[in-house]
Amino acid sequence: MSETFKALLVEKTDSGQTASEKELNLSDLMEGDVLVDVSHSTVNYKDGLALTGAAPVVRHWPMVPGIDFAGTVLKSSSSEFKTGDQVVLNGWGVGETHWGGYAERAQVKSDWLIKLPDAFTPAQAMAIGTAGYTAMLCVMALEDHGVTPEQGPVLVTGAAGGVGSVAVALLSKLGFDVHAVTGRVSETSYLQALGAKEILPREDFAGDPRPLGKELWAGAVDVAGSKVLANVISQMKYGGTVAACGLAAGMDLPTSVAPFILRGVTLAGIDSVMCPKPRREQAWARLAKDLDISKLEAMSHTLKLHDLTAVGEEILAGKVRGRIIVEID
Repeated sequence: MSETFKALLVEKTDSGQTASEKELNLSDLMEGDVLVDVSHSTVNYKDGLALTGAAPVVRHWPMVPGIDFAGTVLKSSSSEFKTGDQVVLNGWGVGETHWGGYAERAQVKSDWLIKLPDAFTPAQAMAIGTAGYTAMLCVMALEDHGVTPEQGPVLVTGAAGGVGSVAVALLSKLGFDVHAVTGRVSETSYLQALGAKEILPREDFAGDPRPLGKELWAGAVDVAGSKVLANVISQMKYGGTVAACGLAAGMDLPTSVAPFILRGVTLAGIDSVMCPKPRREQAWARLAKDLDISKLEAMSHTLKLHDLTAVGEEILAGKVRGRIIVEID
């Protein structure tokens, strides 16, 4: 086994930060009981923040970003994993406080890993990534609160992004009438191919929300927060549920208690980072069963490690469609 490996390292400077490829030693890796040969990673919104420094998500310097990775176990002192096992990791502070997936090697705690489902290759797992796994958690939350296709249409905001794309594909396959919100009308054909029945402009949800609007949605998946989420909440049908997992439009929520106490609306918060392992495994098992692989391929494209310094700005600007697979090796 080589004692060196290639990685994208983000380092703090007097004027901000830099991101560049480095040759590192295994001895540089952070503490963990499993060493993984990383074959693929991906780019999520949080990775864009880490790559650009647009928000202080990196809390340990220097940092190897990448909140996801898939690969093969090289060495393990955990009884749960052995050499040769294929594994996947999402979240747990990796890429923020612990070196992440933008490297040929990663050393992490075994509690953070799950075994890669047989249905997916490592590349497909990273086409899903935290975004797709979060989308599945959102769908599961809607199901947990009794949302069914018979109750009416469901809404997905940020539909052309990573979470939104997978959410549209999942909900469509499960029989829901999916209405997709996007700021990019040019992506209409793409969203329809994923299964969206109606495409709605983001501007319809960007204005000042009323306490209660017309009852339209049985359920919703929101990645935006702020006024977008507030408008969605005001339009929920009686007893409807919104699964909220993002803040692309802001961290504020200018709403009132009216939808909750007059219509029995539920706002279900979705955290993918520290989600307990049994729930993660359940989400990945559901992805293996309910996600159409052909749609996954249609929403994905592949980059190399050296491409990542440019893509961070693009994902923050909302210019990235679907999912990015990062080929490490």
